[in-house]
Amino acid sequence: MEDPNKKQQLKIELNEEIGQGIYSNLAIISHSPSEFVLDFVRVMPGVPKAQVKSRIVLTPEHAKRLLHALQDNITRFEKQFGPVKDIKEGPAGFNPMVFGGPGGQA
Repeated sequence: MEDPNKKQQLKIELNEEIGQGIYSNLAIISHSPSEFVLDFVRVMPGVPKAQVKSRIVLTPEHAKRLLHALQDNITRFEKQFGPVKDIKEGPAGFNPMVFGGPGGQA
């Protein structure tokens, strides 16, 4: 008989394509009574259109677990590397299309 207190190990596979990751500099979060939808977008300077690069759909319970996991990881990160700088909103609010530095020239 198997011990009911013994935890089963979960094997997680990460293929090469997913392991490369997707860069995102904008997240759009929406929700319904039964799910949270996280759309990750890459916005590029001078390009008026951006595509959703990845969409994650979560239950409210899993969204809350993600919130706590992010809080815990940010706390541990800041203990090791110092505070993460907050993005200050401008007069019109945060605008992901405004990139710092001088404009490029050809």
